[in-house]
Amino acid sequence: MNTKLMTIFTRTPLHVGCGSSVGAVDQPVARERHTRFPVIPGSAIKGVLADLWLDWSDPQNPKRDDKDGVKLLGAESADVAHAGSLLIGEGKLLAFPVRSAKHCFAWITCPLALKRFAADAHKSLSAVDVTNDSAVAPQCLKIDGNVVFEEYPLASDETVPQDIIDEFKNLSDEPTWKDEIQNRLSIVSDELFAYFAENACEIANHNRIDDASGVVANGALFSQENVPSETMFYAVFNSRSSNDFEKLSAKLEAEKNLLQFGADMTTGLGWCSVVMK
Repeated sequence: MNTKLMTIFTRTPLHVGCGSSVGAVDQPVARERHTRFPVIPGSAIKGVLADLWLDWSDPQNPKRDDKDGVKLLGAESADVAHAGSLLIGEGKLLAFPVRSAKHCFAWITCPLALKRFAADAHKSLSAVDVTNDSAVAPQCLKIDGNVVFEEYPLASDETVPQDIIDEFKNLSDEPTWKDEIQNRLSIVSDELFAYFAENACEIANHNRIDDASGVVANGALFSQENVPSETMFYAVFNSRSSNDFEKLSAKLEAEKNLLQFGADMTTGLGWCSVVMK
């Protein structure tokens, strides 16, 4: 079995939803049940990739009739239905952007996310141990030996191990990521990472004004949760043939490695830089 990672770096806020909610947010994002980390379901990734092979010669009835697309992602026709040769995992959260009192913002990750990534990528990374009131951070984020993320001051006596910086730097060619990761990547505890990932997403309030009355139309006022731009996810891809990854990479390059995931494409949400690594 051959394995590769697809890195997904959000260039705009992202909303891959999980339906309506009775909570404070009407339309929350999909999350892992046990960690509450935002997640991009594998089915959502597969659907976006399948659309790359759609034939739009008939806009009313687009079809995926390209043989490579059918082989990689499967056929839906009842006559020739079969599974695709690519096994696509969910998009797991690796680095999350938060406000920083110094240097504008930081990317945070945690020991759990690092261990997951190391296992999925078959890498060996330095072990890092942090407490709930501390962080491992670069010097440029520190103020008198502390960092301040959102409203939380954290003691910081250590810097991020260089092997983690080097591994992260290679995940994307986006200048925002590649040029800044060594100055912004920090490691916090699993608990604090989970807290930020759940509570530091964007909440966008939507409404639609009734032209006749000049007030909000009935049922048209709702709130939507979005994962912020500059968030890094990765998904594990498996296949028995390395040639499958070559075909997929070529298709992504033809799209300039830019895909749209989730809702609200026409209002600019969900645009992501993707790379097979």
